[in-house]
Amino acid sequence: MFRKFLTLAALVGTFAPIAVHANLALAQKNACMACHAVDKKVVGPSYQEVANKYKGQKDAAAVLAASIKKGGAGKWGPMAMPPQATLSDADAKTLATWILSTAK
Repeated sequence: MFRKFLTLAALVGTFAPIAVHANLALAQKNACMACHAVDKKVVGPSYQEVANKYKGQKDAAAVLAASIKKGGAGKWGPMAMPPQATLSDADAKTLATWILSTAK
């Protein structure tokens, strides 16, 4: 039993960094990183700032995914975020969930 637990723990530890890397790659592929960075403001807010704003909000992933798809203005200053309408709903949700995971 303990051996199975150790195996499972090792697998979880192995796949977690892969998921983070894959989500970063998804952000890079969709040019998100042209305006955002994980830990510092570029044109738009850092992902950590976004995550901290939504921290504890029950529907944060859905709200953020919708904001990614529809774009927005006035939430983070004068620069508007253009809509990412060609991004699939699943990819928007994946990005939103990943962004929320960067909270400090």
